[in-house]
Amino acid sequence: MKKSLAILYGGRSVEHEISIRSAKNVIKAIDTERFEIILLGISKGGKWFVCQDIDISIEMGSEITLSLSALPKIFNFNSTAVGIDIAFPLLHGTDGEDGAVQGFFKMIGIPVVGSDVTGSAIAIDKILSKQLWQQAGIPTAEFASFTTEEIQQQTYENLSSRFGNTFMVKAGNLGSSVGVSKVTDQRSYLAAVKESAKYSSELLVEQFVSGRELECAVLGNGNNIECSNPGEIILNASYDFYNYEAKYENEDAIKIDIPAQLDQHIISSIQNACKQAFQVSRCCDYGRVDLFLTDENKVIINEINTIPGFTDVSMFPMLWKDYGIEYKQLINKIIDLCLARWKESSILSTDYKTNINN
Repeated sequence: MKKSLAILYGGRSVEHEISIRSAKNVIKAIDTERFEIILLGISKGGKWFVCQDIDISIEMGSEITLSLSALPKIFNFNSTAVGIDIAFPLLHGTDGEDGAVQGFFKMIGIPVVGSDVTGSAIAIDKILSKQLWQQAGIPTAEFASFTTEEIQQQTYENLSSRFGNTFMVKAGNLGSSVGVSKVTDQRSYLAAVKESAKYSSELLVEQFVSGRELECAVLGNGNNIECSNPGEIILNASYDFYNYEAKYENEDAIKIDIPAQLDQHIISSIQNACKQAFQVSRCCDYGRVDLFLTDENKVIINEINTIPGFTDVSMFPMLWKDYGIEYKQLINKIIDLCLARWKESSILSTDYKTNINN
C-alpha cells in the first residue's frame, strides 16, 4: 500500500520563498507509485493549511486543526482526518531547520526525513557548531560569540585587533546569508551589528577567510556516510561575499563548477572533514557542508545545511547528479534512509518497570 508523505513548506522564516521553490521541485520527483503526497503549507504567520496545489497561495488552502495524540490521523480539516506516515520538511531556517518541527513529529510518532531534533538544533546554531568542531579538531575559522547586550561593549578597533581588519558578523542561527555582513571599518561594523541583531539575540564574530568557496553533499547515517565530490562557487568580482542576493536573486552573480578542479588528495581531505563535521553535529540522512579552501590548501568548515535547497539550480542535487544519482533517485534514497533509521530507533524501549507507586 502507498504511504502518505507530507511535504511541509513555507513557514515562519525569512527563507519562506526559498522553501516554496524547493518544495515544487521535490514534489515533481516523488515516486507516486510509492507515496501519496499531502501538501502542508505553513503561512508566514505560522498557520498550517492542507493545500491542493503548490502553485496557489498557502492561505487559500484548508486550515488545519490538530489532535494531540500519537495516532496516525492527527490533522483535521473540513471535518476530515488526514493520515500521515512520513513527514518531509522543506522548511528552511526558523522552525524548520532548528529542530522545532522535528520535535513535534517525534512526539506524535511520525518519521521525519532529515536530521532529527539534535542534529537540526546543532547545525543551525553557528556558535554551537563551531564550538563542537573546535573540540573535535575539525578546522573552522576563528570566532567569538556575543549576546546583543555584550556586543554593545565591543568596538571595531578591539575586534579587529583579534580578527584582522576584515571580519564577518553573523546572526547566530540563520541560513541563506541572512543577517550576515562583511566588516571593514567602524561604520560597517555598527551597520552589521544592527542588521544581525534583527534576527538573533546571539551574534557571531568570525575571521574572514580568503579562499575558494566549496560545497559537498552528504548522504547517510552513523558510520555509513557518502560524500560527493566538492563543487565550487565562483563569485562575481562585484560581490564582497556570497550573500542572499548572489544566492537567489542574481543569476549572473556566480558560476558553479561541478566538480571543483582539485587534486585527489585535497578532495579526500575535504570529504573526510565534511563527514566528520556531519557526524559530530549528529546530523541524519542528508545535508550539505559548506567550506573554504585557503591558498595554502587548508580546509575550513563553515556550516552545515540540514535542509539544503532543492531548486533547479541548487548545489545539493547537482552535486549528486555529477556523482551519478539523478534527482528522483536522490529523493527516494533520502526517504529510504529516513525509514531505515526510524525502524532502527523504534526498537528502543520507552517504558521502564519500576516499583514506584503512582
